[in-house]
Amino acid sequence: MSTSLLLTKGVERLEVTLKITTAILALAAGVYTYLGVRELLNGSATTVFFAAVIYSVAVSVGIYAFWVFLMQFMPHVVNRTGRNLMFGCMLLGSLMIVAMSSWLNASALAGAAAIQQHLAITVQNYTRDLDTANSNAIAAQSLLPDIQMASTRFSKLAEAERAGSLTGTSGSGTVVQLLTQMSSQLDSLAQEVQASGKRATALFEEGGKHLTKMRELISDRGPIAARSDAFATESLAVSGIVANLQQTSVAPSVKRAATSLMSGFIAPAAGGRTSDLAERQTAVVGKVEGAIAAQSASLADAADKILATPKVEPARFQSMSPAEAVLRYAGDFIPSWAGAISIDLMPAVLVLILCVVHAAIRREGLPEPSAANMTAGELMSALRMARDVEAARQAATHPPAQPAHDPAVETKPAASDEENVTPLSSARPHK
Repeated sequence: MSTSLLLTKGVERLEVTLKITTAILALAAGVYTYLGVRELLNGSATTVFFAAVIYSVAVSVGIYAFWVFLMQFMPHVVNRTGRNLMFGCMLLGSLMIVAMSSWLNASALAGAAAIQQHLAITVQNYTRDLDTANSNAIAAQSLLPDIQMASTRFSKLAEAERAGSLTGTSGSGTVVQLLTQMSSQLDSLAQEVQASGKRATALFEEGGKHLTKMRELISDRGPIAARSDAFATESLAVSGIVANLQQTSVAPSVKRAATSLMSGFIAPAAGGRTSDLAERQTAVVGKVEGAIAAQSASLADAADKILATPKVEPARFQSMSPAEAVLRYAGDFIPSWAGAISIDLMPAVLVLILCVVHAAIRREGLPEPSAANMTAGELMSALRMARDVEAARQAATHPPAQPAHDPAVETKPAASDEENVTPLSSARPHK
């Protein structure tokens, strides 16, 4: 049995299988399309159900009809122009199938995972923002040792002046009062910085609890829509905490206090009973004023560096449908996309196989017909044609003998005979 006959019989046997396979693939595409499109529709449950069913049925019918048409006609188009046009139609149809079905299939296959990916990335952003805001809020705590040291220094100078170490006269005069006042102001500022640190710590812990809840929602196994809604509530709370942390920073207060130490300084008049004591008090007050100016400039510079840190813009959670999430994070779900597209475009491989098989059949020639599978009419026509061909062959190889020419006797054939004679060269076989 020839190869072409085997290929022909194989195509005939697999014709039903091809149609069943194409129908199953189209049905699978329709089911996943239904699951994907259902998440995009709004309205009552009945409206969403019927709209999704109608769309998915239309997709299944369109995919099945498209591939069956190609399987039926494309293998038999042999000229180059027609074959190129058929390939163009297949490419255009494949793009349309991907546009109306494949991305919805991917949404059904990986939609929940894509939303979880979106939630996980959002948690990372909120964690970063919370850490940054907390760092900015507690940055002023680095000024606390300097403030406390300055307060202690002024306090010790006041104690030394009570013993007469600065002016040479013991007692609680003008210098002691000035030094004690500066120490008290710096103590108040240090207490404010400490209170700010406690508030920032409390807010940071509260934000950490919300982040923990958000992570639990990501790893939960419940419906993704409900988890996404609860996640949005927690994200709103974290955004508020980030904003509060930025307002908790005490750096602006430190800057104002440092500025007021010098700008609001008014040197007290010397209260000494003698002119010599008054002069010594004035000299010490001048030195104290210089120390206050240096301390004020140091604190102001440190506060400016903290205030120069960029403020945190809290991230905003944007809820997404499964289809939107799959499109945004398509690079992370390539296997799901490959599976979704393969369901729709798998029949293209079958079409190409058919084209190759029919091309092989044409190259090797059609199988010779046998008398076993010919009808009676076909057999009689073949026999009659064979007799006509044989008669024409014999007439061409053995022409009839011509009589000798006798000039004395002239025979003229009857006109009727000449008109009824048909030359052999113009004879046509009987049909």
